[in-house]
Amino acid sequence: MSTRAMGPGYGWSWLARAVNLGRNNPKAVIGAIALVALVALVPSVVQLVAPSLFGTGPDALLTVMGLTTLASMIVFPLLIGGVLRVIDAAEHGRPVGAVAVFGAFQTGGDALRLIGFGLLMTALYLLVFGTIIGTFGQGLPEWYMQLMQLSMESGGKPVQPDDIPAPPSGLGMVMALGLLFGLFLGGAYAIGFGQVALGGRGVLAAIGDGLTGSLKNLLPIVVMAVLSIVALFALILVVVLVGGLLALVGGLVHPVLAMLLVAPVYLGMIMLMYVVMFGVMYHMWRDICAEPVAPPPLPDNQVEL
Repeated sequence: MSTRAMGPGYGWSWLARAVNLGRNNPKAVIGAIALVALVALVPSVVQLVAPSLFGTGPDALLTVMGLTTLASMIVFPLLIGGVLRVIDAAEHGRPVGAVAVFGAFQTGGDALRLIGFGLLMTALYLLVFGTIIGTFGQGLPEWYMQLMQLSMESGGKPVQPDDIPAPPSGLGMVMALGLLFGLFLGGAYAIGFGQVALGGRGVLAAIGDGLTGSLKNLLPIVVMAVLSIVALFALILVVVLVGGLLALVGGLVHPVLAMLLVAPVYLGMIMLMYVVMFGVMYHMWRDICAEPVAPPPLPDNQVEL
């Protein structure tokens, strides 16, 4: 199965179509993504209650973090595959429900291929970023540990700028390469998951398709990343302003009311981010590996560059 190279304008197209995700079957698509978001909270809740159950010792906390991380590495590839299948069914007008997101957990749901792809891509992430840090970031792990120690010793108080140790000289190079390879591997992750969940490809073939497709489409991926950062900044600004206003009004009555008014705003922001993330994954895979989809037409007074 070959991969296609799309023009830079598709970076905008993926983002725009992702925002409009679920128009054909919002109950199924948004419901499935909401279920994934709820499952994503479980590791944080477990780590939050772990000290009261297992003690506050570092060994116990590290054990809990390790077990929850391992569980996430097994469970989330299945959920990602399930979400992509729900989206694909909705986009093609097939009947589907939100609970179909758990279909990959069933026999014949390609669970081993999805988990295998997720684990190998995680190993590839660690290999690439470990190589970058090992080559250009001498002293970076030690500097990071010093920052963590300062944060813990501050007792929740802001760390003074004068107390922060000077960063290693290779920090800028590590950040630049990390951003570039992060975008490249993120594109490979999205394309490859689509190949496993929807394209019927094996793990190694899907990784190859993902890497090749991401390399061919690095320019539209960069365009999408820039637009996403701008949109995220605007979204956070709106949420902070609206949330602050609601908190102020609710706080005049009772702090609990303020929390009840603000919570839906922030939960809505999180849900929108999940919807856009999965929508971008699906439409990127669909344009690059499946049938091509024409981007929305431009207004009459604009021309495509």
